[in-house]
Amino acid sequence: MRVRIAALTAIAALSLGAAACTQSEQEQAEADAAVAADKAGDIAAQTGEVLEAGAMKAAQATEEVAGKAADKLEDNQAEAAAEGRPGAVNPATDERVPAPAN
Repeated sequence: MRVRIAALTAIAALSLGAAACTQSEQEQAEADAAVAADKAGDIAAQTGEVLEAGAMKAAQATEEVAGKAADKLEDNQAEAAAEGRPGAVNPATDERVPAPAN
């Protein structure tokens, strides 16, 4: 993506430079194109870092919420197993409380 943006910027600037009337104007247009390509590359890299940082924060938040949910579910199952509720699983032993025999 970074290379594509830089290349497109350079091509656009060079196209403008080719239309310049003098050699000096063309050289200036080429120099401007190089600067624009560098800036575009820097901006693309910075944008990528910002997106990655946002994704990291979202993943951390999701992990935290999932951990809290797992803890609550484990507590509920431990309580249910201790009370002997059929179908509950004791988290300490992974044993299911059997249903009463008919």
